[in-house]
Amino acid sequence: MDFKELLAYQKSFDLAMEIFEISKSFPAEERYALTDQIRRSSRSVCANLAEAYRKRLYVKHFISKLSDSDAECSETTVWLEFALKCGYVSDQDYHRLTNQCKECGKLINYMLHHPQKFVCPSHDDTDRTLSKFGNSGFYLITN
Repeated sequence: MDFKELLAYQKSFDLAMEIFEISKSFPAEERYALTDQIRRSSRSVCANLAEAYRKRLYVKHFISKLSDSDAECSETTVWLEFALKCGYVSDQDYHRLTNQCKECGKLINYMLHHPQKFVCPSHDDTDRTLSKFGNSGFYLITN
């Protein structure tokens, strides 16, 4: 399977393209600030998913890149909130795009919590499991 077949990739790519289109209307003074930041973070979601998929030979590498993707997804929601508060996007667009971010985040988190469904089983660190670290929401890889 190719990484482009991952639902999380497809949805995050679509989100990045929608953000690109909507950010075309941002003011010129935001070109090197908000516009660049929101485009970069939204594109990084799917870019990190692609990297994670290519690093799926090893669970730790896979999870690390998925974590990066999830962080970029959260960052994108922050920039969307700035765009809303600055009056660059409508309430409707804001809610639609943040809901898409949440959906992408859920898909990424599914992959984070079920790496065994995505990694290659023939490598030496795939026999390790994820253990929840208290109530923190973090997981540790253990033998």
